[in-house]
Amino acid sequence: MVAVAGILLAAGAGRRYGMPKALVTYDGGLLVEHGLATLRDGGAEPLIVVLGAQHDEVLARADLAGANVVVNADWDTGMGSSLRTGLGALSESAADAAAILLVDTPGITPAAVRRIIERGAPAALVAATYGGELGHPVLLGRDHWPGVIQAAIGDRGARPYLRAHRDLVAFVPCDDVASGEDLDTPPEAG
Repeated sequence: MVAVAGILLAAGAGRRYGMPKALVTYDGGLLVEHGLATLRDGGAEPLIVVLGAQHDEVLARADLAGANVVVNADWDTGMGSSLRTGLGALSESAADAAAILLVDTPGITPAAVRRIIERGAPAALVAATYGGELGHPVLLGRDHWPGVIQAAIGDRGARPYLRAHRDLVAFVPCDDVASGEDLDTPPEAG
């Protein structure tokens, strides 16, 4: 059986949002808790949560039980360093692949995660699509981790690697089970 880990990237400061998105209240909890539950309920194991900005407050307020929490000391350099940190935390694990989820995509459901991890394998590259557009979660087979780590620079995560290896990527429509929008700014007060 293929082992697919889950990595939740939750390290950013949320500059446009006005606060770290990990600390945003959503559906009775915090976005970081919601993202972790989405990966867990989708069948990913082990679970990694990458924190950065205000990590002490996130750790004090969030219930991250069952996850290996790692702090990205270079979080302010962009998402690339968080992806490298998350994959690095799995280097000694038995995971064959990793499902990657961003903290600011609460419309992603466990059903979408399951759809992606069903295709998990060491050589797999899988991406959810919404309206034909690339979205999350993405699945990175272990064979690709070194290349992804090398390509993940600044605010670029796995997208440059996926584009460079487009012929290997399995695109999986998830429109019927999830919404791929991200939260860039707080909702306007009505």
